[in-house]
Amino acid sequence: MRLFFILLLAPMAVLALDLTDQQRADIEARIQPFYEVCVEGEACGGGDAMATNAGRSGEDVYNGACMACHSAGIAGAPKVGDQLAWTDRIAKGMDVLYDSGINGVAGTGMIARGGCADCSDDEIRLAVDFMVEGSR
Repeated sequence: MRLFFILLLAPMAVLALDLTDQQRADIEARIQPFYEVCVEGEACGGGDAMATNAGRSGEDVYNGACMACHSAGIAGAPKVGDQLAWTDRIAKGMDVLYDSGINGVAGTGMIARGGCADCSDDEIRLAVDFMVEGSR
């Protein structure tokens, strides 16, 4: 019985190794981090898509993405304005806070970019600045 399954699955394993460059590229495109994936119907791919969002303020980014968790403390997110919750975080330095906003924090509810797939690193930094200023 075991031999039957091995003989049945062996051709599939060979096929998986024998991919064209285009097939490999398609697979790599499908397994990108969620914030790099272009969803059908959205303007994606940089260029014009990035230009349409250029110049958003920290408050704009906060209201569009961060507010979902940071206004109510969802999943342990420090609420904007809660000085006690922010004190230790601010003490670590702005670079640490920027990194948390851009890359997320493993083991917590803080996901990369707060889920704002089309936010640039600079826009995330502005949103962090906005939250910190409102929490000092």
